[in-house]
Amino acid sequence: MKILANNSSKLFQRAQKVMPGGVSSPVRAFRAVGGEPIFIDKAQGSRLFDVDGKEYIDFVGSWGPMILGHAHPEVLRLIHEAVDKGTSFGAPNQYELQLAEMVTSLVPSVDVVRFVNSGTEATMSAVRLARAVTSRDLVVKFDGCYHGHADFFLVAAGSGAMTLGQPDSLGVPNQIASLTASLPYNDIEHVTTFFQERGNEIAAVIVEPVAGNMGVVLPKQDFLAKLRELTSKYGALLIFDEVITGFRLSLGGAQQLFDIKPDITTLGKIIGGGLPVGAYGGTAEIMNMLAPNGPVYQAGTLSGNPIAMAAGYKTIHILQQDEGVYERLDYMGSYLEKGLQDAAKDAGVGVTINRAGSMLTIFFSSYPVSNYQDAKRSDTTMFAKFHSNMLAQGIYLPPSQFEAWFLSTAHTREDLDRTIEAAYTALKKI
Repeated sequence: MKILANNSSKLFQRAQKVMPGGVSSPVRAFRAVGGEPIFIDKAQGSRLFDVDGKEYIDFVGSWGPMILGHAHPEVLRLIHEAVDKGTSFGAPNQYELQLAEMVTSLVPSVDVVRFVNSGTEATMSAVRLARAVTSRDLVVKFDGCYHGHADFFLVAAGSGAMTLGQPDSLGVPNQIASLTASLPYNDIEHVTTFFQERGNEIAAVIVEPVAGNMGVVLPKQDFLAKLRELTSKYGALLIFDEVITGFRLSLGGAQQLFDIKPDITTLGKIIGGGLPVGAYGGTAEIMNMLAPNGPVYQAGTLSGNPIAMAAGYKTIHILQQDEGVYERLDYMGSYLEKGLQDAAKDAGVGVTINRAGSMLTIFFSSYPVSNYQDAKRSDTTMFAKFHSNMLAQGIYLPPSQFEAWFLSTAHTREDLDRTIEAAYTALKKI
């Protein structure tokens, strides 16, 4: 379809008639920052190009998967090879096996893996499995952590729910919500007390080892280790939601960095190379509770889709072969973090920047941000102005204060310098 100039707004008007809010996912609607979402025509490397031909330096990265940048030639080549063989079989395929062998060899806690189609499906299935293993019902999550849109997770959820001002969603039955306890992130004393009171009811604790859905929030020292200790003591399972951090912070994810081994790990984003995918895995003993080996049922028509498996396999293979890739990504993240801090200081604007490797968030707050309550103190009005000013300068940021920026291997020093310069200009205008 040929797109004429100045047509993004017209496309959005059409979209609002046939899709809720004109989008397929709420945060894309720009409600938190004002204006209208931009329709993207194509992407290459660190760049997005909208339907009107404007170019942007992209720090959304399709919300995390594009760690190699957009349209990486080697990934595209294998995708094309896979497409030529067919788009879906509904049967086992070699790419699926190769990716499974790769994931189980790299992620410390995963000996056996089950592929699904989204992060939501992975976390939902992981909780079902944990409940089956423990014969318990209660699940503990943390305020501001987002684990997908399954009913029992939409309790003090982060990401889009925070952006829309709806931490709890309508349509979730009270009976289901009552099976989830949401506790303060990074508050191990609160968690300890809760376990002392209800530990024999808890099936699992699910946590983002580095939170990415209330903005980037790092775990305090020993927080994750204490969660591992408490769950083991009370016979509950520990689930690491590494949909964002898996293969983003290291080849072994956050669990490798922090040297914590959860019982179940959920994955997504990078393992699909930009195509829809999710996965969950753990020990053979736990995972063999799944059908067809065990009594826990979970299935999916497109699970293990050959094209997605090929894209994920090639993406991780490239990361494996690129010695020092995570050190370089961390350096770029550090460089951008310092540049943004200096720009804010020079502009006289108080901000807090949280970073983990190649993911970061600039909070419009002068206070440290270590949990959901801290994040909510941020000035979202200032962020909206900042976002608008950056967009006008060709810098594409997540349209929410409560999201992570993502860097890729395609970003250059020049990209970062231009972004820092644009940030200074944008901050001076606030």
